[in-house]
Amino acid sequence: MPIYEYECKKCLFRFEVRKSFSEDTSSLCPQCGSEAQRLFSPSSVVYKGSGFSTTDSKKYRSDAAEHDRREAMSKSLEEKQ
Repeated sequence: MPIYEYECKKCLFRFEVRKSFSEDTSSLCPQCGSEAQRLFSPSSVVYKGSGFSTTDSKKYRSDAAEHDRREAMSKSLEEKQ
């Protein structure tokens, strides 16, 4: 069950309530009994593993491989001369 954060509209008391997804999202302040407003805060996201960096993208890898191939050809031609 998710935990929702609320702030009382009257006394500005902040509190958390654990509710299921099917429950009503409205809540009353446990201090003064007034209506409380649900707060929304950004969640933190941590990207781990491959595929999240620019160096992990297919385009970067194919561009790097093309660069390496051209460099190898250039060196090969220099050696032949």
